[in-house]
Amino acid sequence: MSNLKYFHRDWIEPTTEIIETDVCIYGGSSGGVAAAVTVARAGLRVVILQPGQHIGGMTTGGLGWTDFGRKYVIGGLSRSFYNQVGRHYGQNEEWQFEPHVADAVFDAWISENGIDVRYGQYLDAVESIDQRIVSITLLGGLRVRAKIFMDCSYEGDLMAKAGVSFHVGREANEIYGETLNGIQVREKHQFGLTVDPYVEPGDPDSGLLPQIEETDLAARQGEGDHRVQAYCFRVCMTDDPALKIDWTKPDAFDPAQYVLATRWFNTVGGDSQNPNHSADPVAHIRDSGVPGKFDIFPNRTPGGYCKTDTNNNGPISSDFIGRSWGWPAAGYEEREAIFQAHVNYQRGLYWHLANEPAIPRRVRDAYSRWGLSSDEFTDTEHWPHQLYIRECRRMIGDYVITEHDCYQKSVAEDSIGMGSYTMDSHNCSRFVHVEGGVARVLNEGDVQIPPTDPYPLSYRSIVPKRGETANLFIPVCFSASHISYGSARMEPVFMVLGESAGLAAKLCLDADCDTQDLPYDELRPELLKAAQILELPDTR
Repeated sequence: MSNLKYFHRDWIEPTTEIIETDVCIYGGSSGGVAAAVTVARAGLRVVILQPGQHIGGMTTGGLGWTDFGRKYVIGGLSRSFYNQVGRHYGQNEEWQFEPHVADAVFDAWISENGIDVRYGQYLDAVESIDQRIVSITLLGGLRVRAKIFMDCSYEGDLMAKAGVSFHVGREANEIYGETLNGIQVREKHQFGLTVDPYVEPGDPDSGLLPQIEETDLAARQGEGDHRVQAYCFRVCMTDDPALKIDWTKPDAFDPAQYVLATRWFNTVGGDSQNPNHSADPVAHIRDSGVPGKFDIFPNRTPGGYCKTDTNNNGPISSDFIGRSWGWPAAGYEEREAIFQAHVNYQRGLYWHLANEPAIPRRVRDAYSRWGLSSDEFTDTEHWPHQLYIRECRRMIGDYVITEHDCYQKSVAEDSIGMGSYTMDSHNCSRFVHVEGGVARVLNEGDVQIPPTDPYPLSYRSIVPKRGETANLFIPVCFSASHISYGSARMEPVFMVLGESAGLAAKLCLDADCDTQDLPYDELRPELLKAAQILELPDTR
């Protein structure tokens, strides 16, 4: 049976088991693994409850072209991970790696530290007394009692069921006095040339192509909304004939989903002789014949060929714009349907671009050169097991990280790690814009603005506000505005925050105190001892 699923009823095993532990971690993301290793090394009992069948989140799920920002502010276990990956390749460290290599490192960490991981575990209920979680119950009946809980899921499901304050979507700029939040119509990953949005070109009565909104958002810059930035899969591809699996047309292939792609590639042109070639400098095929953001790993296959981490690129690509909105509040079956919709869309896109005669030859040749790699994701049809949940719920804590932190206008004094990546948001929606009587498609939501410098991340951003749950850490769906979350939400930082949460959990248990009451003066020495980077070093 293929495990290419977010949720499957057959994974739920009925049980009356009760686990008693010191720390319960819901979500085996990279941050969850780092937290568990930290807790285990401190001599505490810990269990990871993982929805699905794999740990590591995006780090093992295809995101091998690491978004690190400034490497010199990544320390502790997180840096150790990239050191260990490097040793696999005969290097001191490596930030671009194959998924199975990341898998091996995390599996070794779990084994070496004797960590109990339970797979196929989906949260059902939370029992709280006096603002403290006493136990949680999973589908199937497993119950876990713990002194400290951590929500290390990408969705913040435990946080939400515990009654912790959170936000979904984008805040209006005015909420935190920001400039990059809310609706954003910008130039990158944008339709730089006019492409008709209607089923029948020029005929509004024929209806809109899929995933295009009728509401013109161009005049609503900075307004808050419910829209969530797009998700995709980070697919590992190869051009090695010994490993390559050619694209196949999905059974659920919907030609209507790809009309816009066909129009776009024919508008911009597939080769450098086309007069419109330079109108979109990121979406066209490179002179090497490799599509943009097919990021090629530095190592080669045994046959001397390439493997990639393939990301979204240009105005229409692997991001399934608009289909992420329902994920945060959806139940497990509904999320499974959204998951499969993303699988079908992205598989169909690659097949379409490689095989559809209406696509320019140069584009078809570029995409048909590549295919799935048969030595990766062997139990999920060689497709990544993790949908890239770039953003979901975000906690609202006593300290909310905003663009002011990224610009050094606000500086947290209780640092537990640092952010340094670009304030990054993928597109959130696609809409019709009419100008001079001509209707065209525009994307909305993409932002890519660098911070002034690396900036500290507050301890208060990973614990609920005072008066809310007192024994819960949230190092993944941490307290941040939409645009600042886009800077700090990178996999190395999730591991940094997971480790810091693990160290804080040990101190809270030793002192028998609420997470909100842990003195920072006691936490800071432990963070430094663990080689966490808490402020800019004197020499960079």
